[in-house]
Formats: sequence, C-alpha cells, structure tokens
Amino acid sequence: MGHPMTPDNDALPAWHAWLEGGAGDEVTLRDNEAAWQDLRLRPRVLHSLAGSQLRTTLGDRALPHPLFMAPMAHQAALHPQGESASALAAAALGAGYVLSCQASTPLEDIARLVLADSGRGPLWFQLHWLGSRNATLALIQRAAAAGFEAAVLTLDAPVQGFRDRERASGFVLPAGVSSVNLTDRPVPTSLSALLAQAPTWHDLAWLTQHSPLPVWAKGILHPGDAVLAAEHGASGLIVSNHGARQLDTVLATAQALPDIVAANAGRLPLVVDGGVRRGTDVLKALALGADAVMLGRPLARALATDGAQGVARALRQLVDELHIALALCGLTQPGQARSAHLAGDLFAPKSAAAFVNAKNSRLE
Repeated sequence: MGHPMTPDNDALPAWHAWLEGGAGDEVTLRDNEAAWQDLRLRPRVLHSLAGSQLRTTLGDRALPHPLFMAPMAHQAALHPQGESASALAAAALGAGYVLSCQASTPLEDIARLVLADSGRGPLWFQLHWLGSRNATLALIQRAAAAGFEAAVLTLDAPVQGFRDRERASGFVLPAGVSSVNLTDRPVPTSLSALLAQAPTWHDLAWLTQHSPLPVWAKGILHPGDAVLAAEHGASGLIVSNHGARQLDTVLATAQALPDIVAANAGRLPLVVDGGVRRGTDVLKALALGADAVMLGRPLARALATDGAQGVARALRQLVDELHIALALCGLTQPGQARSAHLAGDLFAPKSAAAFVNAKNSRLE
C-alpha cells in the first residue's frame, strides 16, 4: 500500500477524517475558528512604525516571534519524514516546536535535528499522564537528557473523546507508524482502568517538584484551574480544548482566554491554541492577553502537502501576516497588542478580583 498522501490511496478519506475531525457533532470544532473570526480589530493610524519587529518573550525565554507548532501525534501518517520534517521547518523559521509523546520519531532524533539551529524557537516535549508518577517522571527525564527545554503535560485527556467522524471512517494508522517513544508502556483496555489512573492536582504538584524541566499545564479552560495550576507548581498555562477533539460543546479557546488571563493576573506565561488560522488571529490572541500562540491543523495540512517545505511556507506566511497586521494596527511589536485594539466586548474579561477565590468555585 502506498503512503496515505498519494492521490490513488483508498485510505485518504479515513486519513482526512482523522486529521480534520473533532468530537461529537463538532460544534466546538467550528466555534474555535468562528470565535477568532467574530472578533474585530480596531486599528490606530499615524503611529511611527520605525523599528517594527516580531521579537517577544515567553517567561524568561526570548522568541523570534510568538508562534509555536502544537504537539500532534503520528506525523509519519501525514508525510514519510513526519516529525523530522515539521521540526526542521519550525526551527528554520524560528517557531517553537512541541513534540508529542505519541510521535512517530524518537524524541532523541528530533532533539539532535533541532538543537544545533541557533535561530530556533523553544523545543518542548508534550506528554500525557502515563498512569503513575514514576512513569510520567521517567519520560520527562528522558526528554531532559535529550535537551528539551520544557515539558507540556496534557490535562484534558484522561480518556479519549468520542470522535464520531474518525470512528465512522474506520481510520487506522499506516503500517510502520506508531508511538515509538511509548513502546514499553502498557495501555489500559477499559474505561474504568483509564479513569482509575487519571491524575489529580496532587499528582501535578508532585511532578512539578521532581521534574528536571519546567512543566506547562495544557488544557486549561476554566479560570479556577488556571489559579490551581499556578498553586500546584506549573510553570506556564496553555489555554486549549485539544483542537475540539475531546469534549464537544465546550467553549472556544478565544472565549475562554480573557477570563483565564484575568485570573492568572500575570503570574504565569500563557499560550493559547485552537482555531488559529491567520496572522490576524494571532494578533487577536495577543490582544486578549496571550504571550504566544500554537497552531496545529494548518501546519499538519502543510506537512501532508509538501513536507518540511510546506510547513516552512505556511509558517512564513503566518509570520508575514502577523507582521503586516501589527503594522496596520499601528503597532511595532507583539507585546504592544491590547484589548483596546479589538472592537466590542464580545469576550471582555472580568475583573481579576472576581477570580481571587476561583479555585473554590470549581466543580469537585
């Protein structure tokens, strides 16, 4: 059987459903994009644009620009070079790169490819809770030994969401594509077994205390959870609904972002993903209070279409779009974007004071 991206491959519809599908009726999948589109920019004119540039910071890390490639599993199902191609392209364009623990390429190979590039963005490693503290810590230690700069712990997937479109397609990974960094990990076969292994805030606190890498909390949608993540040792927050692949009808990340920014009150650096498609979307995310933005599906499509060159072209266009959008709003750097550059109060943040006791309002 040929590679899934060949035009005559009978598996192409199933492959498409795997990449493009979301959970349930895909309400949130549509909302993720629509929420950014519904926001309107409010430009300022006649501001000096001399010295315009995209450099910014994320915590204490300098970035060439605020774009990251989000973690995505099994990229060799999209292109024969898989994560090697996308990581090289991200490094060449100065974008941050987050390798999935379900990558089809050994994490050490990706580190060797990327770390030598002096102009690269951050190199992070994403992982799920692996059923026990020691197993999860061991994988982070392996990533640290390879040279990764941070661990991203996905919090919103104790079980996999019900993905109707993917299930109906009958998609299976191509032969030879697997989670090569998890080959020694037994996978629970029942829902009850998965739920029994689901992590708690106590587990996050333990992990952040023992991890050799800073641990970012990914999958935050509630302001109370942003507060709790900070209190339990997280080094950063990623506002995410898992690309709308977990729980359908949750709010779009653009809708969740303002309240989380208010609750966080600048304590932790903050990244957002979900539905970002254009440089104008990136600018809107920055104006709502994000420090950086992750993109998944657009770069996965580019990888499937033309490998590393496709990802590089897509990133180049996004970087250029952001630079132009900043200039047309009268801004010379990403850190200048504010909510005043957005029209209306569709996602107006609440007062930070409203979330002083947000942790006490969470559902137990």
